[in-house]
Amino acid sequence: MTSAPKRLPPIAVGPLRAHAGQAELIAIDPLSVAQADVGEVEHGEIFTRRWVVELILDLVGYTPDRDLVAARAIEPACGSGAFVVPMVERLISSASAHERDLSRAWSAIHATDLLTTNASHTRTEVRGRLEAAGLRASAAQRLAAKWVRHEDFLLSPPEWNSADFVVGNPPYIRLESVPRARAAAYRRACPTMGGRADIYVGFYEQGLRALRAGGVLGFICADRWLRNAYGARLREMISAGWSVDAIVGMTGVDAFEDDVDAYPAITVIRRAAQATGPLIVMTKPTFGETDAKQLRKLVPSNRRTPVRRAHFDAARLTHWYAGSEGWPHGSPEDLAVLAALEDTLPSLEDPSTRTRIGIGIATGADKVFLTTDPDLVEPERLIPLALPRDISSGRVEWSGRSLINPWDDAGLVRLQDWPRFAEHMTAHKQLLSKRHTARTGNWYRTIDRLIPDLLSRPKLYLPDFKDRIFPVLDDGTTYPHHNLYWVTSETWDLQVLGGLLITDIANFFIEAYSVRMRGGFLRFQAQYLRRIRLPDQDAVNANAARGLARAFVERDADAATAIALPLYGLNRMPA
Repeated sequence: MTSAPKRLPPIAVGPLRAHAGQAELIAIDPLSVAQADVGEVEHGEIFTRRWVVELILDLVGYTPDRDLVAARAIEPACGSGAFVVPMVERLISSASAHERDLSRAWSAIHATDLLTTNASHTRTEVRGRLEAAGLRASAAQRLAAKWVRHEDFLLSPPEWNSADFVVGNPPYIRLESVPRARAAAYRRACPTMGGRADIYVGFYEQGLRALRAGGVLGFICADRWLRNAYGARLREMISAGWSVDAIVGMTGVDAFEDDVDAYPAITVIRRAAQATGPLIVMTKPTFGETDAKQLRKLVPSNRRTPVRRAHFDAARLTHWYAGSEGWPHGSPEDLAVLAALEDTLPSLEDPSTRTRIGIGIATGADKVFLTTDPDLVEPERLIPLALPRDISSGRVEWSGRSLINPWDDAGLVRLQDWPRFAEHMTAHKQLLSKRHTARTGNWYRTIDRLIPDLLSRPKLYLPDFKDRIFPVLDDGTTYPHHNLYWVTSETWDLQVLGGLLITDIANFFIEAYSVRMRGGFLRFQAQYLRRIRLPDQDAVNANAARGLARAFVERDADAATAIALPLYGLNRMPA
């Protein structure tokens, strides 16, 4: 990677992509952008408990036994000093132990915050700690002013390759909640912030780029980016030049000063190639300060044997994942089993078995395109539509709702050929024309085009939200709504395939990659379904096939799992 230019005066560095030794620049005053809307948005401040901060500092190696005066540590959103104050205290201890002149540690800490009140408060705290350590008031004031700055970290990032440590708890704000000008500047500055990203993705990007070779980042942050689509660019970036040292799941743990509706995890990422797997830690809600002290003792160890404690489990994996696809989550033992299955077995969507996965039709205006009136338009323009409620019993029980279909094999039908269809569509033209999909002038089209032969093909349906995987067979009589995924296969008997998909093993893959939403429901998406592995078809003998098909028809997941385990080379489900 080409080095970035030196830090510029108050102009934001543009898209962090270096070309021929230079980076593009964007002429934006970062503080003017920030201050213009500082009162318009919630700044996502969540303050971290002291014992959690101490754990993160230990995990990244920011410890007094090192010469911290010679190192450079960055805290990108300092808030009230939850990280900076313990860092200063460790820096003071390190300076004493290594007989270093603390007053010369100008570059040791670089902390920023978008809010002037936060920066001012943290400077006061830092100055107090330095004076208590014996520095003269003037020297303490100069260091505090140098270390803690009022800046927008995303628009005024530190130099690339300049830091040994980046630590903190970046703010949680969805990008669409940020005023437009500021959000646009953030997107230009941080290419990883695609889609509906949270701005903490940008904090990861800027923090990781700031690390020099061997430097370490440690954040406590929402864990959604590890698996969700909006984290894809960041995951791809990390696999290209960084390595994951540790992931500590903290869901339900009392890690913050206030009650937080979040799914936090500590991630420790190093600027180095991924030579081995990370330390994976799964905590229980009862995990606390005493447990954190036990966990710190495991940090220097490379042991791969799982460690079980009362309030957490931990182990190092043999490898980690590369590319943009979501990272799995689970216990260390679960992830080891998952990796072995992924290394040896084919995926559900497989060209060799001609098995495909897709999602049902999105119309962009269900109130117009869905009907229960068989006489509303010509019968040829109606297609029986399956919705999640139609398969809730485990069988397709069509509710009588149809799709008003604007397509034929040649494309969009002509209005003049279908008078009742034309009358219905024209009555809703104003609404339909406002949709983004109507920008081409085809105002009465659905967002998705109908797949011509999907209606008549046997297929498995899977609802997009469910507490566990729930395949249902359609014998070729309905077409799926966009809340249903479908699976077709040229070689699998669909009842046998349904028997494999109803198992705890298939659900194990979804649990590893998906996230549970409010109400405890799993989110089923094609990207997660494609991660499911199946046994080789040749390994499924006639007896196993009959048993799986029967278990599918009877909705007996336990029986299907018992039959499937040996087909996967397993004698039990992972704990």
